[in-house]
Amino acid sequence: MKVKTILVSQPEPKIENSPYFDLIEKQKVKIDFRPFIHVEGVSAKDVRAQKVDLNHYTAIVLTSRNAVDHFFRVAEEMRFKVPDTMKYFCQSEAVAFYLQKYVVYRKRKIYVGKRNFSELSPLIKKYKDEKFLLPNTDKVKDEVPNTLNALGVDWKQAIFYRTVISDLTDLADVFYDILVFFSPSGIDSLFHNFPDFKQNETRIAVFGDTTIKAVEERGLRVDIAAPTPETPSMTMALEKYIEKVNKGK
Repeated sequence: MKVKTILVSQPEPKIENSPYFDLIEKQKVKIDFRPFIHVEGVSAKDVRAQKVDLNHYTAIVLTSRNAVDHFFRVAEEMRFKVPDTMKYFCQSEAVAFYLQKYVVYRKRKIYVGKRNFSELSPLIKKYKDEKFLLPNTDKVKDEVPNTLNALGVDWKQAIFYRTVISDLTDLADVFYDILVFFSPSGIDSLFHNFPDFKQNETRIAVFGDTTIKAVEERGLRVDIAAPTPETPSMTMALEKYIEKVNKGK
């Protein structure tokens, strides 16, 4: 079956040169964006209930832009002035760049990994005497606490925001040729909103091994998977598939 419509389970990209817009133009397909999950902040009161005193920490470990936003939100709610001496350990360059929204970028205070959290290990180990705070979501990958525990540093994890399932019931009678997922939470949201979901002719595209596993555990079929050596991004994987099935359109 040819592909005409795609639903991406994420917010619409804010940048004009997103490869999704190139895909729409090049392949003449309709792509809608709808987050299947969203983030809600935890109150300062609830953070305090986790026995978190921001004065106690000298370094912050940031794994996402959400972590950045909610750390500074909670700090403001607690009327805590983040000291200039605070060190920031960012999982990726994207997170470090986003941090500039709140702090003046000084290389001596901001330490950046490449992509995977484990790549931050040498930098954290170098400053092992710091007291680390990990402001995080209620759904954290095992890699993060496992890495910090293995380093033997003084650290604490606290929930600063939660991942919440979005209401998608208005999509009950809407059909798409491809559904695109990036996390197991997206699959959970699909079945929370549509408990009787049947895949039938719908193609499912997934990013990452944990998402593939979540799809298969629900008895669904993975039709498009990324990243692969040939298609390192989701848009590349979608384009390759569409070119194959839409031949002669």
